[in-house]
Amino acid sequence: MTPALDIPVLETERLRLRAPCAADAAAFEAFFTSGRSKFVGGPVEPGRPWRILAAHVGQWALNGFGMWVVTARGDDAALGLVGCWAPGDWPEPELGWQMFEGAEGRGFAFEAAQAARRCAYGRFGWTTAVSYIDPDNARSRRLADRLGCVVEPDAPTPRGEPLLVYRHPAPEALAP
Repeated sequence: MTPALDIPVLETERLRLRAPCAADAAAFEAFFTSGRSKFVGGPVEPGRPWRILAAHVGQWALNGFGMWVVTARGDDAALGLVGCWAPGDWPEPELGWQMFEGAEGRGFAFEAAQAARRCAYGRFGWTTAVSYIDPDNARSRRLADRLGCVVEPDAPTPRGEPLLVYRHPAPEALAP
């Protein structure tokens, strides 16, 4: 039996976070075959981004949560991916982000990550979240700092990879 996908749409002042769909294939291809994807396993060979897109949809089907495609309100073009990620071999669920060409440096990742974290802590019932970040990814590290995360030097990483584990503030620490 195929589970029905219940993917919420999140909106912020400037952004809309929506389900990944086939129309995003070209944006995935452009990002994941370029050097911009070096911190998330890329670049990959042409054609493989379609399978990456399918894996993102699969996270929603298998886990009941996943990453959203970030768009500007009023424009459905993909700006990046932000949200929840938990492959079977991850030590714990991750809040992650990947911004596509032209979308960095405008505060979109910060705005989208805050919305995704609120949903993870609220609707999905998470009590904690981490972000696994390559030590050389300065932009991502700055974003984690801006989100109030702290490095946990002894926390396990996926497959023992040499990543930094940034712990997000607990839900009660973020309550207004």
